[in-house]
Amino acid sequence: MGRQRYTYDYPHPAVTTDCVVFGFDGHEMKILLIERGIEPYKGMWALPGGFIRMDETAEQCAQRELQEETGLNLSLLKQFMTFSEVNRDPRERVISIAFYALARKSDVKGGDDAAQARWFALNEAPRLAFDHDYILRKAMEKLREDIHFEPIGFDLLDSEFTMSELQRLYEAILGIQFDRRNFHKKMLQTGIIEEADEDETVFFGKNREMRSMSIDALFGDKDEEMPRPCPTSPDSNSRTTRRWGTKFRFNKRRYDKFKEDNNFRLEF
Repeated sequence: MGRQRYTYDYPHPAVTTDCVVFGFDGHEMKILLIERGIEPYKGMWALPGGFIRMDETAEQCAQRELQEETGLNLSLLKQFMTFSEVNRDPRERVISIAFYALARKSDVKGGDDAAQARWFALNEAPRLAFDHDYILRKAMEKLREDIHFEPIGFDLLDSEFTMSELQRLYEAILGIQFDRRNFHKKMLQTGIIEEADEDETVFFGKNREMRSMSIDALFGDKDEEMPRPCPTSPDSNSRTTRRWGTKFRFNKRRYDKFKEDNNFRLEF
């Protein structure tokens, strides 16, 4: 077979992809790792990934390798950095294009070059092969940066969630604790979340007092009992409309509008 036109004689680096997949179990962040089944670093834990084929893009390679090595199918992967240290791989000159993704914690199973796949708590992850400890650290930095500009994490929650669940997620990602009242207030002020329940109209008689609802009760966990006013008939002398739903949902339309106006930054 003749030589192809526009090919070159000097050595070419190989190109791989690596996938940093974060999960959330309701209390802490998880990271998806695979145990290497082949050399180099056989038996060590690493990020899912592998070599790019000639007929696929980097993103297609990342999706394929993730599915082959863990059984996880993800359509949304975010490319965040390229790693090109000269001696990062003992086999040959390798450049890696890294992606991160958020996924619901689900069952995974090792395959292809992976002896097994497993979720680890971030603070319990073992030492990783190659330069994957560094890649993981840079992915976490990027995730914490992006959370101020994008609706990071909503895919890790149910379509309807409590404010406390959302707070635990943001605390797990950022590694800090928030004042409950301040967090609730700021999240509501962004306009990117809305109550999932309908308005509820409650009537009060002239001789009845409305029992106050604390913000902790208003935005508390779904199993938290909420004090409620004593209703009377619609013929009472006074009427007060209150919204006290404990469930919220992401308002993508409002978020997209903020992004169009370059007017979204979430500060705590």
